[in-house]
Amino acid sequence: MADKKQINPTLKLVLDIGPLVLFFAANAKFGIYAATGAFMAAVLIALAVSYTMTKHIAVMPLVTAVVVLVFGGLTLVLHDELFIKLKPTIIYTLFGAVLLGGIVFRKPLLGMVFDSVFHLTDEGWRKLTWRWIWFFFFLAVVNEVVWRTQSTDFWVNFKLFGVVPLTFAFGALQYPLLMRYARSEDDK
Repeated sequence: MADKKQINPTLKLVLDIGPLVLFFAANAKFGIYAATGAFMAAVLIALAVSYTMTKHIAVMPLVTAVVVLVFGGLTLVLHDELFIKLKPTIIYTLFGAVLLGGIVFRKPLLGMVFDSVFHLTDEGWRKLTWRWIWFFFFLAVVNEVVWRTQSTDFWVNFKLFGVVPLTFAFGALQYPLLMRYARSEDDK
């Protein structure tokens, strides 16, 4: 099987975070409903650009796009911001549950996604997967607490200025595990 084309890391970051930044900016200027529509369009554009450049669609962005479109659509059609606020909880719970299912069925899903980037032992993949499972469930709970106890503007700001840095920090904190359980050159 041919290797998948890779996107420049800076462009990948823009495609991953750009729709959220647009959501934040549109909410500040036009409100939650316009922001939701802009977010939906930006997610589709990011998916299309990614596909055009790589000729494949990664599972996580595809699932995220489907949930954004469904819950964003419900938000706009029913004129109820509840649905867009539930979207992160559903995505985080879904990702955590899928990774947990991989553990239960002994399918290293995280390893399948990131094996071309990181080369870990089976124990390393298992430990890293457990950490991401707990992190996704943590983010789901935090999203629920924030949207239920804070204003919509605070929730939007938290998505960009809280969740994004938390995710980067959590990812960076996995570096010691990645180094400890890296496969040796002989194992690769």
